[in-house]
Amino acid sequence: MEAQTYTFPVSFAQQRLLFLDRLEPGSPFYNVPLAISIKGDLNVAALENTFAEIVSRHEALRTTFSIDETGPVQVIAKSLTLEMPVVDLTSLPEPESEALRLAREEAEQPFNLNQGPLVRARLLKIGPEAYVLLFTIHHIVSDGWSMGVLFRELGEIYEAFAQHHPSPLSELPIQYADYAVWQREWLTGEVLQEQTDYWKTKLAGAPPTLELPTDRPRPAIQQFHGAKQVSHLSQELTERLKQISLDERVTLFMTLLAAFKVLLWRYTYQDDIVIGSPIANRTRAETEGLIGFFVNTLVLRTNLSADPSFRDLLKRVKEAALGAYNHQDVPFEKLVEELRPDRDPSRNPLFQVSFALQNATRTKLELPGLTLSPMEVHSGTTKFDLSLSIL
Repeated sequence: MEAQTYTFPVSFAQQRLLFLDRLEPGSPFYNVPLAISIKGDLNVAALENTFAEIVSRHEALRTTFSIDETGPVQVIAKSLTLEMPVVDLTSLPEPESEALRLAREEAEQPFNLNQGPLVRARLLKIGPEAYVLLFTIHHIVSDGWSMGVLFRELGEIYEAFAQHHPSPLSELPIQYADYAVWQREWLTGEVLQEQTDYWKTKLAGAPPTLELPTDRPRPAIQQFHGAKQVSHLSQELTERLKQISLDERVTLFMTLLAAFKVLLWRYTYQDDIVIGSPIANRTRAETEGLIGFFVNTLVLRTNLSADPSFRDLLKRVKEAALGAYNHQDVPFEKLVEELRPDRDPSRNPLFQVSFALQNATRTKLELPGLTLSPMEVHSGTTKFDLSLSIL
């Protein structure tokens, strides 16, 4: 007998990812992979039951996608059993190396948005009290904030279950599908008109591309292949950047963005620079504890003509950022629909470079009696020509 399901409209953000999935089926570029080293006396049954409880709490984790007579819809299963297979690697000569290989393989394994589930968990045993937890989720049902929610709930529920206590968490007031329905009902008429009028004015005449110098020809259709480079800023430099921001009455985000735009100008010699920047988009208290795809992308345009001083450039960046924050309710997907830029399958519309500063409090996964540490895993993909993320 088939599991009972319910259908709801998709959010605007989900609609765009469904479109991209049809353009590039079977691609892992919207996978969100995690690999966590665990040392200690892990209660495997409690961990598996914890995942099951979280899937039961959050409808987004039981969601797949389909198309009916109204268009794309969320299909939410009333229940879903998330299995967490345990793979014993201890008989191998180098279990840690095999765990890393499996972590990369897992990160590159695509999801089927129509069939699901859109979340996977696997536990690799590499020693007597040593494990690697692999957890992968598709971006269409999660975002960076969601990972903080997931970590917090994992810690609280696991601690209770390991002691044979019930979950300490209260029932969620709403679910992601409620937000999607509200978004589509609210973002219409005068609300939508006022927001989109701002963006039409702000982005009028903006250059369609930022021509970064590359050492390979651009493919006719985006392939989304990419790599990751990690660098570290010293504590001294970080404190100096914070002081500059304080002196100029701007946020650290604005100072870093201004510096990044100077760098992009030096690479491209374009005075009119447009980049994209993610924003949490959790503007209502009811959404703060939900796992789901809320994040929105703001388009930030700055003109660097007339050789401005860095102080003057900061003022321009501040003005652009504040205007964008005040008009952040238009989903990027809706903005593209309203502005109708010339579509080029080899490039992202409106911007090709992204900038993010993760300045919210980051939730660290902690399980009682265990030592946990993240492992670097990359899916080998990228969403944009260039992305700078500062943590």
